[in-house]
Amino acid sequence: MREMSKVSKYALYERSVQSPASHADWFRRIFREIRAARGKPGPDPEHLREDFCGTFLLSCEWVKSGPRKTAVGVDLDHEPLIYGKRNHFARLSTDEKNRIRIVRRNVLSSKNPGKQEAPDLITACNFSVFEFKERQTLVRYFRNCKTLLNDRGILILEVAGGPGMIENSRETKKLKHQGTPFTYVWDQRSFDPITRQGHFSIHFRFGNARVIDDAFTYHWRLWTIPELRDALIEAGFKGTCVYWETAHEGEGTGEFIRTDQGDNAYSWIAYVVGIH
Repeated sequence: MREMSKVSKYALYERSVQSPASHADWFRRIFREIRAARGKPGPDPEHLREDFCGTFLLSCEWVKSGPRKTAVGVDLDHEPLIYGKRNHFARLSTDEKNRIRIVRRNVLSSKNPGKQEAPDLITACNFSVFEFKERQTLVRYFRNCKTLLNDRGILILEVAGGPGMIENSRETKKLKHQGTPFTYVWDQRSFDPITRQGHFSIHFRFGNARVIDDAFTYHWRLWTIPELRDALIEAGFKGTCVYWETAHEGEGTGEFIRTDQGDNAYSWIAYVVGIH
């Protein structure tokens, strides 16, 4: 077994919270459903832009899923980009490498890099849209996305909420990485109901008493779904919709359905979609 002292926090994060193959499948399905609902069925989406991409695992999974798939990953933080290049990009085939572009850039930039095709999909996963604290910045980001997308494109925002997202609490999950056990800790430290801003952290703990405290920290504004939908329309999107995670015996199933009404769950995850 690999010594945990040598394991990157990014590898632990990916093992704890990311499911790139499932995400890629869901995003293709959402795209197809929305196109069909608007009476414009057509080919599957090919061109992905992954905003706040971090180690860009989704982008790598995307280009591996088909010979015509292309991806652009955008993030301002160089450290996860370097990790992704060494651990994910390096394992792609030559053809796959030619169909992916990773850019260190602010997601507020209104340019597509180089000669990349305008995206069919722009994604902001892992609640990254909560990084924007002010509404004018949120709307600016949405306007940029609207400009970047092609005419059939959609913007997908992964969001969360409910009392379980605002109470001071800790949630733990026992996992294994390459056969070695560790514990993922989600720490909700504070929440201000006036500003709707909160402080959240991820820690990792191991059986040998080693701890990585504050491996990742977040200072977020927890936008509500109506606020996000209103901002998307103000930014010029023609429509919006919501995909809500279904539940079984109080636990999320990982399955999402398009709906106009969510259940008042203790905590929930949803995708808010802006339609070009």
